Amino acid sequence: MSILGYSKRIEIDQEYLETCLAFARSTLLLAGKEILPLFRTPLESHNKLKQGFDPVTLADKTCEALIRKEIQLHFPEHGIYGEELGLQVGNGLTWVIDPIDGTRGFVTGTLHWGMLLALFDGETPILGVVYQPYTEEMFYGRDDRSWFKRGTDASIVLKTSSCIELGKAFLGTTDQELFDQEHATKFRQLRKRVRICRFGGDCYSYCALAMGFLDIAIDPGLQPYDIQALIPIVKGAGGEITNFDGGDPSLGGDVVASANAVLHEQVLSMLNQT
Repeated sequence: MSILGYSKRIEIDQEYLETCLAFARSTLLLAGKEILPLFRTPLESHNKLKQGFDPVTLADKTCEALIRKEIQLHFPEHGIYGEELGLQVGNGLTWVIDPIDGTRGFVTGTLHWGMLLALFDGETPILGVVYQPYTEEMFYGRDDRSWFKRGTDASIVLKTSSCIELGKAFLGTTDQELFDQEHATKFRQLRKRVRICRFGGDCYSYCALAMGFLDIAIDPGLQPYDIQALIPIVKGAGGEITNFDGGDPSLGGDVVASANAVLHEQVLSMLNQT
């Protein structure tokens, strides 16, 4: 049994999946209205780490509490796993919440943050939604397709780039200081090979990859709630996403995403060379 309290995959049909995806989208819209008034206002933040700085604010806690309330109202049999309030075991289907991914961005008034919600079936996240209420941008998807929607505009289907050369690739990561010594060396080597490297992306790096603007997104030391919502969005747009060793990233760890399989193979080769 894993950290999410499952032991086997739960099968659901397409109609139920679409119902859950619609619920996830509407719930993040609701939560966004609740926390948006707190953005760019003086907020006290608390550090969750003994070493380093990982802030949590009233907005994080308010957002997760609201999402949990909606899940318990509409899907009381489902489990819930959130960054701030932990695990509530259910029937094997588990909603995974990161109420604000990119809290550093939130508290500094910048826009690289989003609300993340995924549904985990015991093996993999089968849907994911990212919402940024300030810009009204929503990214959502499942394994076979993903979409982008801004405000009242129509949704558009996402597609990753066709870049297959490291030397032409655009790379995004959150913070190079998060890499341990071994991976920091390999990241620097990767950074030297690509055309552009951007920092501070958090969840937006993976969304930009799904839109075709970034070609590689990479972050070490992620938790399940950091990555699960992003996996279906990346895969649904045609991208590849794995751990650094090529394994399943559903439970977090060191994660890298690429626009396509050809580029991903090159990235993994660099990360695993001795």
